[in-house]
Order: sequence, then C-alpha cells, then structure tokens
Amino acid sequence: MLIQIKNIKIIDPSTNTNKVGDIFIEDKKIVNKLSAKPEKIIDGKNKIAVPGLIDVHCHLREPGQEEKETIKTGTMSAAKGGITTVFCMPNTKPVTDNAPSVEYILMKAQKEGKVNVFPIGCITKGSLGKELAEIGILKKAGIVAVSDDGVPVENSQMMRRALEYTKMFNLPVISHCEDKELSRNGVMNAGKNSMIFGLRGIPKQSEEIMVSRDIMLCELTGGKLHIAHVSTAGSVELVRQAKKKGLNVTCETCPHYFSLTDDYVQNYDTSYKMNPPLRTQADVEAIKEGLKDGTIDCIATDHAPHTLEEKSKEFDLAPFGIIGFETALLLILSELVDKKVLTLEQAISKMTTNPAKIFSLKNRGTLKVGSIADITIIDLQQEYEFKKEDILSKSKNSPFIGRKFKGCAVTTIVGGKIIWTLKDGIIN
Repeated sequence: MLIQIKNIKIIDPSTNTNKVGDIFIEDKKIVNKLSAKPEKIIDGKNKIAVPGLIDVHCHLREPGQEEKETIKTGTMSAAKGGITTVFCMPNTKPVTDNAPSVEYILMKAQKEGKVNVFPIGCITKGSLGKELAEIGILKKAGIVAVSDDGVPVENSQMMRRALEYTKMFNLPVISHCEDKELSRNGVMNAGKNSMIFGLRGIPKQSEEIMVSRDIMLCELTGGKLHIAHVSTAGSVELVRQAKKKGLNVTCETCPHYFSLTDDYVQNYDTSYKMNPPLRTQADVEAIKEGLKDGTIDCIATDHAPHTLEEKSKEFDLAPFGIIGFETALLLILSELVDKKVLTLEQAISKMTTNPAKIFSLKNRGTLKVGSIADITIIDLQQEYEFKKEDILSKSKNSPFIGRKFKGCAVTTIVGGKIIWTLKDGIIN
C-alpha cells in the first residue's frame, strides 16, 4: 500500500530528528518518495510520528494458557497501545525450550498476530535450571534472547555457562533477578506497609543480591546481560556502577515501577500484586533518576494477563502480574514526559532505539529511509480514559482502569499496514 503521512512532527531518536515533514511508505518500507499517487493520506497536523514502539518483555500465554491471552488478542492489545513489536517470554505451557515451540509461536503470529512477535527462548531445558537448552538451535529457529523469566537461574555455574555460550550467538541473557529463598511466600514489598497490612514481605535484597551476582558473572564471562524489571534503588545503582566499569550490562523497568508505590496495596486489590512487587517512593524516584541518566535502557510492560477468577482470589493466593500493553505509552507520557523527568525524545528512545540496538533488530526502532515501516502516531492533546470495557486484551487485570490520560497513540502502522486507529479500532 502507498501511504503518505503529511505535515507531521517526526521524532526519531536514532537520527536525532525532531522536525515537521512527510513520511512515505511503499512496499512495507519507508521511502524517500512514492512511485505513484498515494492510496492513503494521513493528516499528521498536530500529531507526532515516532518509530514503532518495541516491548522487550511480555507474556502472550499461548500455547497452553489461552484462557488468559492468545497471540491474537495480545497483539491486538499491543497495537492499541502503539506497540508494533513484542518479545514474548518462554514460560508458556510447555515452555519455549525447543525449535518446534519457537516455530509454532512464529507461525501463529504470522497467521493471527497484529504486530511483530519475536520469541524469547529458555536458558535451561524446561526452565528447571539443570541443563542448558539447545540455544544454538533456538537461535536458528528465530529467538532474539534467552531467559527463564519467572524462574531465576539459581545455580551460578549454570548462569555462568549461559553467559559464556550465548556469546557465540550474540544473544542477550535476560535475567529474572530474584533469590527465591528470600522471597519465599512473600506477596508484597517488605517494609512498614507489609507489617501494617499484615502481608508477608519480599525484601529488596531478594532482587539486589541476584543483580549483583549476575553482574559479577557478566564481568567474568564477557557475556551480554540484560536485567529484567528493575524495581529498587539498589538495583539501579548496581547497574550504574557496572556500566561505569564498561560491562556489557543493560536493563529495563516497567511503567508501574515509576508510577506506583506499595502504599496502593492497602486495599488488598490484587491488581497491585506483581513480581517484583511495588516498592517505596524512594525506589520510584531512583527508577526515574536511572531512566534520566541512562542507567535504565528500556521500558517494558511485563504484560502478564490473568483470568478474573485467578485475580479475584485473596491477596495471598492471587497470581502476580498485570496487563500493560494499553497503558505503557499513557504512563510514559503522563509520569515521565509531562512531569519533565524525560524529554519526549528520551522517553521514546527507551521503547525504540535502545531495544533495537540491544537486541540487534535490523531496520526497526528507526524512521530511516529503507527501514521497515513500523510507525506509531501520537496525539499529545488527545484525552483518553482507560475503561475496562475498551480493553482489547483477553484479561482485565490492571490497576489503571478508570484513570484519565492526556496523550495517546492514535494510529499504529506495522510493516506498512495500518493496524490500529483510535477512531476505527483494529483494522484487519
């Protein structure tokens, strides 16, 4: 399809572009000019075009847990949030530790997905931490990283081997940093609030000990380490010091870690139960500072859908996790850009340029001529209320339902195809 986006403000951190102009799309790519009259003209006046947003951490639940989410519903939800590429974690049922599992996800995504889907493979077979998965075969099948997300690799020698072995494939090892013995039976952040609310706590050291260990192993091996869902001030500082030493360490945080604290748990609403748990205001400020000074490279959703029945249990028994595709950009704009923690360019780079570079995505995370036409169009003046009935995810477990925002994605273009418009909804 030949598309022209007219008179739009173009913000592309990959080229330091911030100007008003036109974007031309032909044969699924961004071009200098069209070879014929455009079939579709998008009026970009008072709107912003950025590279399609990339979410490096989500759970699509398929195969095995389709009652929570499917590749189709998850990618519809992502498109609505302005996200054009998602990395799905391997803790499906069965886990993604072999080539057929990777191929199944890619096949389903090609057939039913609305956005680009890149699978993440397991570090260890069965995510059991006993034996390395066939990482080379997984790489050939199409994975972009390895992780045992949800289940930390507790054996240090195993993690060392993973960091060593993945070097030959240039694959990042995404670490779920949690000392399971320290966090055992915990359901929220350990501290004053956990005592007041009568809930078992997860100390910040559960995360920070493993962050420290994995950074040390990264230094030992020279591997490529990416730390998932950073939530504490101590973890931010550990990554900051690792980067100062020149280690190949990157990390991500999630919108709930810079917008919510453990104070919200007081009503025992399980929408505020996630792992790592919500921390203190001091941790929130440290996360913001880490984003500002570049210590934190990416913002990821950790989109974790659960059924209403699961999340309706008492706080101790409900599963960890919230959905995040449709609120990530909203929270980035409201909590970081509007409050001048980050410039719009800096904020956008956390979900475009940086992920594309860290995970070696060719021709994505940029609006350069010749790149794949994945584009998110944002209207900073558009008022939007996040309503339960409008959620496209199969699950509704979000603490942000009912919240009003200013600024959202109004058009999502994936591979030169208009997938989502705020006006029309999902387009086939």
